[in-house]
Amino acid sequence: MSTPPTSTTRPRLTIDDVAREAGVSKATVSRVLNGRGALMSPELAARVREAIDRLGYAPSPMAQALKRGRSRLIGLVVADVANPFSVAVLQGAEKACREAGYMLMLFNLGGDEAREREAIAALASYQVEGFILHTLGRDRQVLHDALERGKPIVLVDRALDAPLDLVGLDNAQAVPLALDHLLQQGWNDLLFVTEPMQGASSREERHAAFNAFVQTHAGQCRGRTAECAVHDDAALDQALRALRAEAGTRRPAVLAVNAPVGLRVAAAARRLGLTLGLELGLVSFDETDWAPLVGPGITTLAQPTDEIGRQAARCLVERLEGQPGEPRRFRLPARLVVRGSSQPG
Repeated sequence: MSTPPTSTTRPRLTIDDVAREAGVSKATVSRVLNGRGALMSPELAARVREAIDRLGYAPSPMAQALKRGRSRLIGLVVADVANPFSVAVLQGAEKACREAGYMLMLFNLGGDEAREREAIAALASYQVEGFILHTLGRDRQVLHDALERGKPIVLVDRALDAPLDLVGLDNAQAVPLALDHLLQQGWNDLLFVTEPMQGASSREERHAAFNAFVQTHAGQCRGRTAECAVHDDAALDQALRALRAEAGTRRPAVLAVNAPVGLRVAAAARRLGLTLGLELGLVSFDETDWAPLVGPGITTLAQPTDEIGRQAARCLVERLEGQPGEPRRFRLPARLVVRGSSQPG
């Protein structure tokens, strides 16, 4: 019986292998790799480069960077890459890091609060030079762990209790933009639907702006809030039923705190037999590729996510390069993208 083939893994080449191949010391190879070959004879430097080429040796970028005292790595923690906001911010940050000569290392929490401290420790083990944090925003120990590393930190979207740079949406501008639109379209019984706020500052800011708008426009509309856990479709269905039942002659509409919630509201409306744009209005935070495709199209508050990511990275690079000063707050405006979910008829 024939012996089945076995796969073999080629041992990783080291600087020792290059030194043996060239017949020189490790120190000589190191000088060539670090661009100091001009300090030796051209023949010796050429011999080392030929040995590197023959073996196909590639030095570890991490090891090379650490020898120079800089890793050129930036750690990014995102709450959940399943959320379109996180992905778009990541893309913007990566572009700005690349332009500035840095590489981005990503840690996705996947919505799991228990992994936040693990994220900081894991990224720190790779000697990142600074952190961009888009955390779930509830565990203050996470911030303490990051601050203990003594590296610059920039927060995205969610403020934490520390004097740090922050880049995010201007929620005080975005919420009235959406609600003014709903009122103009005749929707005057308003429901703010959110995942549990639990100290997540962006959700709290949107909720506060919603309440402020309703109070200011008390003669034109009324409003209420429904907090629904991520997988609690029954609670969401009940909130929409109550909204419809209590609306009377008013016309009910929902402002969804983010894209995942907006999609859940659209699904709940379908389960309950409600037609978006006719029996129920809907505006959702976050523009997505699928927003035009759901029902009559979902009206959205488009965040400048690419610019949020870019600005966060630029801000961190400035701190890494020694820029002093008080913590900065960058609040960028939303843009209303109107579709059928908020336009009757």
